[in-house]
Amino acid sequence: MTALSGTRPATGVLPGPPLPASLLSAAPGASAVVAGLYHRGRRTFLARGSTSYETGEADGEGEGAERAEPADARTRFEIGSLTKTFTALLLAELAARGEADHYDSAVRHLPPGTRYPAGAEAITLTHLATHTSGLPRLPPGLLTAAGRRLFTNPYAAFTGADALRSLARTRLRFRPGSRMLYSNFGVGLLGHALCGAAGGGSSYGELLASRVLAPLGLRDTSCAPRANGDPPEATGYRYRRPRPPFAIPGLPAAGTVRSTARDLLAYVEALTWLACTGATPPQPLEPPEPAEPPEPPCAALPEPLRAALRDVTRPRLTMPRGKDGIALIWNVRPCPDGSVLYHHSGGTAGCTAFAGFIPRHDAALVALANCAPQFGNRLVQEAYDALAALARTT
Repeated sequence: MTALSGTRPATGVLPGPPLPASLLSAAPGASAVVAGLYHRGRRTFLARGSTSYETGEADGEGEGAERAEPADARTRFEIGSLTKTFTALLLAELAARGEADHYDSAVRHLPPGTRYPAGAEAITLTHLATHTSGLPRLPPGLLTAAGRRLFTNPYAAFTGADALRSLARTRLRFRPGSRMLYSNFGVGLLGHALCGAAGGGSSYGELLASRVLAPLGLRDTSCAPRANGDPPEATGYRYRRPRPPFAIPGLPAAGTVRSTARDLLAYVEALTWLACTGATPPQPLEPPEPAEPPEPPCAALPEPLRAALRDVTRPRLTMPRGKDGIALIWNVRPCPDGSVLYHHSGGTAGCTAFAGFIPRHDAALVALANCAPQFGNRLVQEAYDALAALARTT
């Protein structure tokens, strides 16, 4: 186990807050676990293990595994559905630029000629970013396309063209805006729509890099497996069997990003700094009245991105029979002391990820492991509990 503390001179972050060492044993099937905590201007990282158990070929796809290296805060992991939070930020950034509106019909921004089912014209970009679109969890035809990759890399053979074609064969599960159903398909289509809204000249990965990743200084985060010059990337495992690098070419906005504990912590720190403290009344899913002008931008970030970082944390709806809610992708949970905890997790066939933050307590936590969300993997729950404990003790 290694404990790493870092200082960022530009923001005055000092070494130090305690991070539960139990997080490092919360994913027993992983060869590498890394966690990071930011609290009131200080940050700490904990890491154990190495990027792989052994050198060899990844199961099922013939991909060669690289030599194991010690895990640290710059080890890259697949973050799965945590990608969706970046997609939400990209939506808010385009909205801040005036290139899209939260209440635009999503099909308006899809490629010309895209066919869609009855009722789909009522699906807005906000519906897609709050899982209230009525679209199913997975697109029709995905499982058939997966074939032998079903348990190793189910999205690998499903292309962007397949995703758009499948929309025409989709039946909406309910009227958009009336219910919530978690949908990889919906957020994947949101990525295609955002590329269209931005002019259609960039892929999702290119657009995310230029609008979000580069301005935030997330140098080790991208939508592609490791390239020359990138930090070491952890091999994914499921029950100690190596998995091929996760691929989701048809729906990249739903789960393609790779990142490090260092970058993810910087990301949620930025959200923590700019999020409103305390509870915010949910915003409607229908177009609101004209809003007041935004506040002046932060000097350290482009104005649209600063506005987007605040926008993405505004709760949009409250769950039936409960106090939990959802912002743009982020899950929102009130704490007993009146503060609000934002959280999301992600998983692929070989990795598990968690990120969360509590603006009122100026706290954020991330955790990454290179094993699937399998039986005995408690990483997400223990990371959530460690973050929630800060609301009870500080």
